[in-house]
Amino acid sequence: MSSPPWDYIAKLVCIGDSGCGKSSLTIRLCEGRFSPQHDVTIGVEFGSRIVPVGPPHSKPAAAPKANGGLPEPPRANTTPQKHMKLSLWDTAGQETYKSVTRSYFRGASGALLVFDITRKATFAHVTDWLSDLRAIADPDIVVILVGNKLDQAQPTPDSPDNNNNNNNNNNNKREVTKQEAEEWARRNGVLQYVETSAKSGENVEEAFMRVAERIFENINAGKYDLNDRRSGVKGPGSAAGKQVKLSPDAGRGAALGGCC
Repeated sequence: MSSPPWDYIAKLVCIGDSGCGKSSLTIRLCEGRFSPQHDVTIGVEFGSRIVPVGPPHSKPAAAPKANGGLPEPPRANTTPQKHMKLSLWDTAGQETYKSVTRSYFRGASGALLVFDITRKATFAHVTDWLSDLRAIADPDIVVILVGNKLDQAQPTPDSPDNNNNNNNNNNNKREVTKQEAEEWARRNGVLQYVETSAKSGENVEEAFMRVAERIFENINAGKYDLNDRRSGVKGPGSAAGKQVKLSPDAGRGAALGGCC
C-alpha cells in the first residue's frame, strides 16, 4: 500500500456565532470558492485540506551578514517537505445546537474562533465560546481569533469617503476595531488575530496556516502522542492514519487539497 500524501492529520474546529461566515471560510479554504447563499449549519459539517508545514515551506530567518558585508549564500536545504491534512469541523453557532457542537471540541488540536466584524454582538460572545472550548478541549489547543467579512469593512476605492475612517458610511460597516480585537487576543492568550474575507479570500489561507504551523511546532516539541486516538494530531502509522482503498478515485480530492 502506498504511503498517504500527508505526514500528520490535525483536527480543527471553527466556532462562533451563527452567521459569522464559518462555513464560507471552510468552503473558501477547501474549494477555493465563495457561495453567497449557504444553508445554516445544523450540528456540524466537515471538510479537509492538505497543506505544507515546516521548512522548506516556512519562510527562513534572514541570513546573518559576514563582517558587515553581503548576506551569506543560502545553504542547500535537504529537509523533506512535511504535509498536514487539516480535518475541518464547521460547527453550528446557534444556541439550539450548542450541546451537540461542544462534543466536537474533544480531540481538537486547533480552533478558529470566528466573529463578524460588522456585528459587535458576535465579538461580545467570543469570550463565552473560548470558555466552552477550553473547558472541553486539550489544554494545548491552538486558538486563533478571526474577524470575518473584511470586505464589508473597507470603503471602495472610488468612494469619496475613501480617506475617511467614518464607520457610518455605506461602504464601511465595521463595528469592531482591529485594535480592540488584537487586545482581546493578547489578554486571553490567543495565538493571533487575523481579519479575513471569505468572499474575496483575503487572509483565509493565512488564518488556517498560522494554526497549522503552530501545531507543527507542537508536534516537534513532543506535545502530542501521535498513536493515541484521543490526541488531536495523528501520524501516518496511527489507527486514524491507516487508509482503506475504496476505488481508483478515492482520496483524489484530498490529494488535491480539496474538501471531502
